[in-house]
Amino acid sequence: MNESGKTSVLEAVAKTNYFQDDADFEFNFSHDFPRKEKQRVQKTEKIPKAITCTYELCETKDRYLLDKIMSDVGKGVFETKNFSVTTKYNSKGRTWDGIDVDKKKFIEFKTSELGISSQTLTDKLLAVNTPANFQALAESYTEEKYVQGFKELQKYFSWVWKWENPIEEYLARVYLDPNLPKFLYYDEYFSLPSRISLEQLKRQNLVESEYKTANALIELADIDIDDLLDSSDFEDYIALLEATQLTISEELFKYWKTNKNLSIAFQIDKREETDQQNNRRIVEHVLDIRVRNKGVSLPLRNRSKGFNWFFSFLVWFKKIQEDEQSNYILLLDEPGLNLHASAQADLLHFLEDLSEEYQIVFTTHSPFMIPSNGLNRTRTILETDKGSIISESLQEKDPNTLFPLQAALGYDIAQNLFVSKKNLLVEGVSDLIVLTALSGILEADGREGLRSDITIVPTGGLEKVATFISLLRGSKLDIACLLDSYNDAKGKAKMEKMIEEKIINKNKIRFFDEFVDGNKQADMEDLFSKSDYLKLFNSAFTDITDIKESDLNDKIERIIIQINKHIGKDRFNHYRPANEMLKLAVDKDFFSDETIDNFEKLFKEINVILK
Repeated sequence: MNESGKTSVLEAVAKTNYFQDDADFEFNFSHDFPRKEKQRVQKTEKIPKAITCTYELCETKDRYLLDKIMSDVGKGVFETKNFSVTTKYNSKGRTWDGIDVDKKKFIEFKTSELGISSQTLTDKLLAVNTPANFQALAESYTEEKYVQGFKELQKYFSWVWKWENPIEEYLARVYLDPNLPKFLYYDEYFSLPSRISLEQLKRQNLVESEYKTANALIELADIDIDDLLDSSDFEDYIALLEATQLTISEELFKYWKTNKNLSIAFQIDKREETDQQNNRRIVEHVLDIRVRNKGVSLPLRNRSKGFNWFFSFLVWFKKIQEDEQSNYILLLDEPGLNLHASAQADLLHFLEDLSEEYQIVFTTHSPFMIPSNGLNRTRTILETDKGSIISESLQEKDPNTLFPLQAALGYDIAQNLFVSKKNLLVEGVSDLIVLTALSGILEADGREGLRSDITIVPTGGLEKVATFISLLRGSKLDIACLLDSYNDAKGKAKMEKMIEEKIINKNKIRFFDEFVDGNKQADMEDLFSKSDYLKLFNSAFTDITDIKESDLNDKIERIIIQINKHIGKDRFNHYRPANEMLKLAVDKDFFSDETIDNFEKLFKEINVILK
């Protein structure tokens, strides 16, 4: 939910090793430390721990690092795969845990490699605990091979970080620390401005977030602002910008499918003034970012916020993509917040592709940004009296926190419900049950049931049928409707309007009364002979005295209305007789020929219109 702590978590992680120097991404005791504990901690004069990150050396990608370490210090000396780094609130002091080195094995391996191995030297080196001790030991050996050997050993016993075990320090300082992943944090506040004054950019006189993104664009284009400001010919710089524009556009429009007619354009404008000697001079250079659409161009700010986010993010991302020497983890705070649902799906596809090269963590409360096939990767965050708690999604019990996950799962179920290209829309679940059961009974008897490639979709009533037709029509699926006779003027008018507007073909709509001889109005229940349906009703409603055919009013066409009148209710539960049919596991012998013939006639017709 909002204010649950999502942003705080991402910012805290980013501050452990941000990809560039940035004061906004350094821990600040005054701003970041919990206020209610601040006074108590200040009295201790100790810098408290801010965050502990646990890292794993991945054998598939970082195996080269392990190989380098083993070739340097020897096999079996360092076998750590997981270690942790704790950052304090002054962003300077780091503490490391889990780096276990067998110092004796290292000494034996290295001295043997250098040709100076002996038990005596091993024992002496094990006792060394300061640079001064090491230097004194080195000076006690004058033979050339020992002099050279100690020169080689010097780097391992330097105690730059003053750790107790110098070999553990050496590995952390030389191999692990430089290879810790860098973090790129990005949210909607880093959007590019439409027009960038290069003079203001040089003086860092822009809004902080705009300055950072604009500067990233200039660096990406490999433009020296000083050279550009001193130049009167901008052709070379326009060429550099256009090359950048093509690079970003290619990536952008690979995933931006909302509007394929857009293109990016960079241009450099100049503002001139006339001095007292009537000489004109350039007083300001402006980089103008425009988006063209079918020959018309508009400033970037005039496009949607969603498009601006996507474009600006790519500028940031390209900045780190060129650095092939470092590992990066992307931290995205509510990406694509302003994007349409289908565009969010495109963004999710983009992130999935990026995740092949980069680890990505992003926050969201949009169900369209949660991959239904990746719910195992989802974590929930909930604010409690003890702070924000991150947990496995399955463990969360707060309904508000779980809602986007439920919505994502519901959306996926809805999408996968229509697994067939051919869909028969009915009004209720009881229709689905009865039609499915009778189709199976007919097929078992060698007669024609509903074809297996047709999916029955209950819509929840005539009112919702029109909505379902509109939704499925957008998915380019074949649709037919099987409906009760109209008894609602509003529902009838809605369907007739859809036929008039050619949203559905009139020939794809069938009513149950078409399959019942003599009835002008009928529901699905009227396809049963009266005796067959009463058998199901009486079995399902044991709390009601059994109804006989003679109890019903034949002047009323629909059997469900006849039953309602007899029992004195506005409506009985139509689901119960349908479900009773399943419970009884009935076969063709349960039904009369009239019932079987009516349903077979219906299935034949539906099979034809959805052929």
